[in-house]
Amino acid sequence: MKQDMLNGNPGRSLFFFALPMIMGNLFQQFYNMADTIIVGKFVGEDALAAVGASYSLTTVFIMVAIGGGIGASVLTSQYLGAGDHGRMKTSINTALFTFLGLSIFLTIVGLMANPTILRLLKTPDNIMDDSLLYLQIYFLGMPFLFMYNILASTFNALGESKIPLYLLIFSSILNVFLDLFMICTLHMGVAGAAIATVAAQGISAVISFAVLRKRLKAYGTEKDCVRQYDRGMLWTGTKIAVPSIVQQSIVSIGMLLVQSVVNSFGSSVLAGYSAGMRIESICIVPMIAAGNAMSTFTAQNLGAKQPERVKQGYRSAYVIVIGFAVIIWAILSAFHDPIVLAFMDSDSAAAFATGNAYLTFICWFFAFIGFKAITDGVLRGAGDVGVYMAANLTNLGLRVFVANYFAPIIGVAAVWYAVPIGWAVNFLISFAWFLTGRWSRKVLT
Repeated sequence: MKQDMLNGNPGRSLFFFALPMIMGNLFQQFYNMADTIIVGKFVGEDALAAVGASYSLTTVFIMVAIGGGIGASVLTSQYLGAGDHGRMKTSINTALFTFLGLSIFLTIVGLMANPTILRLLKTPDNIMDDSLLYLQIYFLGMPFLFMYNILASTFNALGESKIPLYLLIFSSILNVFLDLFMICTLHMGVAGAAIATVAAQGISAVISFAVLRKRLKAYGTEKDCVRQYDRGMLWTGTKIAVPSIVQQSIVSIGMLLVQSVVNSFGSSVLAGYSAGMRIESICIVPMIAAGNAMSTFTAQNLGAKQPERVKQGYRSAYVIVIGFAVIIWAILSAFHDPIVLAFMDSDSAAAFATGNAYLTFICWFFAFIGFKAITDGVLRGAGDVGVYMAANLTNLGLRVFVANYFAPIIGVAAVWYAVPIGWAVNFLISFAWFLTGRWSRKVLT
């Protein structure tokens, strides 16, 4: 059932729109996490470290796809809110063609450049071959990764956030079965994990495209589409998508840029950090989903000339974020030991200590990324992306500076101490701009 963003209680609309997104993103994280758990348990610590070394790079591309999809879907949401279904379809087609081309280009670049990147990141020699093999296979599936995420963002823009959830549940279960078959039965190691991920992504992308084609028939025939590709929409969408890509990629780019810091402490610390990153990526799902829901909510309501409703929704979003932050803190505070041990053997003392230290610190600060996400969501949904982009770049710069400058002094803990500092500063900059109200007068349609 499609969630109505333009009528009713704003907080209720946001929550029930965000809930399938949260569940879907959790399944996507579970989808990605399956490789880590199964490899760590059935192949060994070095294999876990190899997947972890690859993870920071692959996550950058995942976030580029997600951020691009969210940015492109702002136009779709605003056209939907304005009732202009012809231009809405044109915006969808333009996004799909554009990101298909971009994904093919990034596949070629990734295949050529990833050996150099892994060396620049100071990947330990004992895991270099496995890391390279995992990435080579993963990059071959890049077009499927991009197409699925663009399609998922399109469904969300249409208010149908349950469809990506159902598809993610299917692909996550498929990925786990393929992981177990290729790693435990065929003994393919990290190559099996990569093949399983690419296969599940590919099947999910094809099904998503077929479902979207069917759903769009509810908005008129194909002839109602103004044109198949619009360069003006491409330019407008790009101005929104680039800051959105930056915002969605901040965490993963930060991981990548500080990866050399972590790698310098050895593969055991890297394995523990990899486990901590995977757990953190699950914990921030509700916050990122709340921000993405706020983006769609803002875009549709500004398209319908209802800026006051956006402000009401923004206030309600704080309640949602704080509620999730308290729940996450309680779970991690009580169960951090078994959660970390789920990713590794109990005899990996250095890895366990690193992952445990990471979680027991970061669990206090997840509200910060929630505040940042919902404020960024308003600015992104309005297409007011200048300050929003500057805030996210400041976040990234702080994280990289603190990690690199203080790690030689206080150890690897500097890597995660930098995270909440970046989140908080990002939020304060975006919030100051939100208070000006200028975003409410910037309607793209």
